Amino acid sequence: MARRLLLLIPILFVVSVIIFGMSRLVPGDPALIMVGGHQTTPEVLENIREKYHLNKPVWEQYTIWLKNTLTGDLGESFKMKQSVSVMIGERLPLTLQLVFMSIVLTLAMAVPLGILAAMRKQTWVDYLSSLFALAGMSSPVFFTGVLLVLLFSFQLNWLPAFGAGKGFVDNLTHLLLPSFALAVNMIALIMRITRSGMIDVLSTNYMQTAIAKGLPRAIIILKHGLRNALIPLLTVTGLQIGFLMVGTVLVEYTFGLGGLGSLIINGVQTSDYPVVQGTILFMVVVFLLLNLLVDLLYAVIDPRIRYQ
Repeated sequence: MARRLLLLIPILFVVSVIIFGMSRLVPGDPALIMVGGHQTTPEVLENIREKYHLNKPVWEQYTIWLKNTLTGDLGESFKMKQSVSVMIGERLPLTLQLVFMSIVLTLAMAVPLGILAAMRKQTWVDYLSSLFALAGMSSPVFFTGVLLVLLFSFQLNWLPAFGAGKGFVDNLTHLLLPSFALAVNMIALIMRITRSGMIDVLSTNYMQTAIAKGLPRAIIILKHGLRNALIPLLTVTGLQIGFLMVGTVLVEYTFGLGGLGSLIINGVQTSDYPVVQGTILFMVVVFLLLNLLVDLLYAVIDPRIRYQ
C-alpha cells in the first residue's frame, strides 16, 4: 500500500508539468482579460502581471505554483477573484452526483444485460446486445447527448434539456438525460466485459458441477458465476469511473450544468490559468486514487490475490 502511494508522487509530478505547460498554450493575455477589455495603461497591466507572477519565466511560475499546491493552495481565479479550491468545492457536488447517477445506470443496465447475453449466447438476444454495444462504444458523448435532447426533450417532451433543477426530485429529473448520455459508452463496454467473463466462467468445471447438482439458477449465476467474473469487470469499471470524470466536461457543457467540467471550459475560454490547472489536477488525483482503490479491492473479491 505504502509503495503504491509513493509511486503516485512521480506520476503526479509529470502530470503537473503537462497540465501547467498545456494551460500556457491557451491563447490570450490573462492581464488583458482581467481588465475586461477596457482601456488601461501599460503600468496597470504590468502591475497585474507582477501580482500573479505572469512576468516571470515559465519555469519560475511553475515552481511557485507547485510550491503553493503542495500546501493546499490552488491559487486564485484571475477572472472571479475567488479561491480555486472554494470554486471546486462549490461545483464538485453536482459533478459527483452526475458521475454517481451514471455509475448506477451503468451497473443497473450493463451487468444484467451482460449476464443475459452470456446465458443466451448466439441467440437474437446476444446479437441485439452486440449491436447496442457497438453503437454505444462508437458514439461520442456529446453526440449522444444531442440525440437524447432532440428525442426526449424536444420531440417527446418527457425530460428537461438544460440546467440542474431545484429540489431533490427536480434535480434527479434534470440529471437523468446527462447521466445516461455519460453512461452510454460505459454501459456498452461493461456489458461486453460481463458477457465475456460470464461465458468463460459458465464453461468451467465447477460451474458445470453446480448446474449438475441442480442448484437454483440464480445462486449459480450470482454467487458462483458473477463473483468469479468480477475481476476484469472491476478493473474496467474503475478505469471508466475516471473517464467519467473527464466525460463530464462535454456533458456539462452540452446540458448547461455548472459542475467541474463547466469550470474547466470557462477557465480555458478566459485564459484563467489557476482554474484550469487546479481543476484538472484535482480530477487527475481523483482518477489515480480510484484506480488505487480498485487495485486494493482485488484482494477482497479474490483472496488468492495478495499485495506484498
